[in-house]
Amino acid sequence: MRNIIREKRKERGLSQEELAKKCGVSRQTVNAIENNKYDPTLALAFSLAKELRTTVDELFISL
Repeated sequence: MRNIIREKRKERGLSQEELAKKCGVSRQTVNAIENNKYDPTLALAFSLAKELRTTVDELFISL
């Protein structure tokens, strides 16, 4: 599974730190998710989608 969180985050003009604070996680967590080293919980995936103004389905792409 791959994601487009980095692209959506940059479109919104957010840093990893800003997105992390809005979602209640660390910057390192956002970095790990963006680099496909960590799969977020369902709750975090929904939080990321909300902050990035998209859907979970659009953020995460099956390979």
